[in-house]
Amino acid sequence: VDRAKAAVYGLNVAQIASAARAGVEGQVATRYRTGSEEIDVRVKLAEDTTKDLAAVENIMVASPFGQVPLGEVVEIRYAQGLSSIVRQDQVRTVSITANLDGRDLASVMADVKQKVNDEIFVPTGYTIEFGGEATEMVEAFGDLTKALLLAIVLVYMIMAAQFESLLHPFIIMFSMPVTIIGVILALVISGQSLSIVTFIGIIMLAGIVVNNAIVLVDYINILRRNGMSKHEAILAAGPTRLRPILMTALTTILAMVPLALGIGEGAELQTPMATAVIGGLTTSTFLTLLFIPVMYSLLDDFSDFVTGRKKKDTNVLPENNITS
Repeated sequence: VDRAKAAVYGLNVAQIASAARAGVEGQVATRYRTGSEEIDVRVKLAEDTTKDLAAVENIMVASPFGQVPLGEVVEIRYAQGLSSIVRQDQVRTVSITANLDGRDLASVMADVKQKVNDEIFVPTGYTIEFGGEATEMVEAFGDLTKALLLAIVLVYMIMAAQFESLLHPFIIMFSMPVTIIGVILALVISGQSLSIVTFIGIIMLAGIVVNNAIVLVDYINILRRNGMSKHEAILAAGPTRLRPILMTALTTILAMVPLALGIGEGAELQTPMATAVIGGLTTSTFLTLLFIPVMYSLLDDFSDFVTGRKKKDTNVLPENNITS
């Protein structure tokens, strides 16, 4: 629109655009009703009036000074334009969307970001942001990570209150890291990826895998209170508690098998969670029987060393005071 010429004829951009739209696309004058349906009655110029640009320039626009040809107040040319303008936070935005096909979201996003960084030049004033499911995934994993940390803290606090010790719950917490080994192996073998549902299974494992270690450490403490030495109690507790540990682990693992196989309608959505629980609990059960006794022995020796050093310091101080 030539705004200077339009002002001479007393026209604004909206009036000119409305006249051009009415001439080319027509204008709905009324609606014809047939029962429950309504049909638009559109009034527009004859086809030969808008068949080419030269004809469009002759469309008449009503002004306060009479009819004005459209070509008198506008310049018509071929160009590319937006079909719609979308704004987010008062900034023009163009969205490019896609659907996943046979791949997980994380790997696809990694490829997309690499292509964008390597092959797309971003001019000054433009930015590229990733949204949609990618943003939701990052936010969800962040929230689930906080939930996992909170679960670990709560489990430790409960055990510390029950054992009336800070050392033994700390030893039991070493059964959690070995769980990740089983989770990763199970996902790799089953060809599944780490998803939100899988992460929920890991949070569940934070409260499940410590059970075996609790049974083992508690029985070691009972034997030591009955007069056994530390190493004798560790060697005796393993074979004695092996059966109840296997029973509790197997009941949970076998209960998850139907869910891991995807039996039943909608069960495939929960398959990654069951797979993670089975893998993590399996490795934790067997590694706990080896790893927890070793950590118990090492950390208990360290505790004795620190405690003995403190006792030695407290014995020396009174003697020095008396001498002085």
